[in-house]
Amino acid sequence: MADPLLLVHGGAGDIPEASRAAHAAGCQEAAEAGGAVLAEGGSSVAAVCAAVEVLESNPLYNAGTGCALTLAGRISLDAAIMEGHTGQAAGLAALDAFPHPIRLAERMLAESEVLMVGQPASQWAERMGFRRVPENELTTEAALKQWHRVVEEGASPNFAGGTVGAVARDAEGRLAAGTSTGGTMGKKPGRVGDSPIIGCGTYADNQCAVSATGEGEAFLRSVFGARVADAVRYGEVPAEALQRMLERVRDFFGGIGGAILITPESGPEAFWTTVGMSHGWWTPQGSDCAI
Repeated sequence: MADPLLLVHGGAGDIPEASRAAHAAGCQEAAEAGGAVLAEGGSSVAAVCAAVEVLESNPLYNAGTGCALTLAGRISLDAAIMEGHTGQAAGLAALDAFPHPIRLAERMLAESEVLMVGQPASQWAERMGFRRVPENELTTEAALKQWHRVVEEGASPNFAGGTVGAVARDAEGRLAAGTSTGGTMGKKPGRVGDSPIIGCGTYADNQCAVSATGEGEAFLRSVFGARVADAVRYGEVPAEALQRMLERVRDFFGGIGGAILITPESGPEAFWTTVGMSHGWWTPQGSDCAI
């Protein structure tokens, strides 16, 4: 038997001082939701999905409600999940407005495909019983204001309330990772970042589970998640592997961000190359959060 553990992140970036307590508290709430699943003997996948669903419901973050908008002012969502002990994985990209994309990814674990995109992915989700909602149900006033600043005024697309994710270890020692995002504010329609790409923003095997957040193109080019997991597999200390790979993404591929990591024995581990990264964790002894 292993000690259950759940760790979440609410995105790396420069979160305004006035919002930091709320961002951290939102992560703790999500960690406790996932932790409740683990406390009842649930699987790591179920715990990850429960935690990410809470973050998708929170308009502070860039996933589900309150997500970033495309250059055309539309919603385009990405999500993925991976189960470490089986290697099963599912990613969906450029989805229409679904409140909880992580649940679509969870359902897709039963399919033979690993990645589905665009309208066919949204149509498949509807056939599976998921509800596509009007875009205004997920669009907040804060997201619209940020869209105007980025697209019309040329502000930085760094969205203060970023990609969300979770990693978990259940009582059987099984690992899982999941990530959900609205992408970069003002992104080109059709653009897909690292979050739904297995081995980049989301990855889990029997040695390591990773969820990343940041400048997606750099994380894609670096194949971030799989490289972190390989470093851990071949003996590097998990915290050192996470830091080294994030610094590699920054120094060699020109992108900043952060990530969370657990292994069958260690964790929680978190590191970022941005100003901060909201994150929270749950253990049987209690929960906490930081930024």
